This record gives sequence, structure tokens and C-alpha cells, in this order.
Amino acid sequence: MRTKNRNPWLLLLLLLVGLVIGGVIGDIFRDNVKWLGYSKSIGISPTTLDLNVLKFTFGFIMNINLASIIGIVISLLIFSRL
Repeated sequence: MRTKNRNPWLLLLLLLVGLVIGGVIGDIFRDNVKWLGYSKSIGISPTTLDLNVLKFTFGFIMNINLASIIGIVISLLIFSRL
């Protein structure tokens, strides 16, 4: 029995594409299909660290809707079939 050598970068790429395409589809059909556009913001609000010479701003906010979760599930199914 031969095992498949799967590339983790391919998985990451498929997950990212599924997230983006699902998010776009959820935004497009938000008015027609209400449950598809339900979203939640997850992340850390931007915070600034001022060192007088350098100024760093840290933050990460991701808006995930139900369609993007469906896109992630579909991308996982595609990856498992490869």
C-alpha cells in the first residue's frame, strides 16, 4: 500500500482560496439568503507601540461568514480527494 505525500502548502492554499471565495459569495448573496451572510469578526484590534525611533502597529481582524466556512469545508474535501 502506497501512502500519498501531501504538500501542506497546497492545503494552506486551498483553505485560503476556499475562505476568500466563500466570503465573496456570502457578501454577494447576503441580501437574498440571510443565513449565508451571517458573519462574526475575530481578531485583535490594532495596537501601536511607539519607541520614539520606531513605531509598530500590531493587529489582525478577520471577518468570517457562514459561506466562508462552507468554502473551507469544500476545500478540505477537495484536498482529501487529491
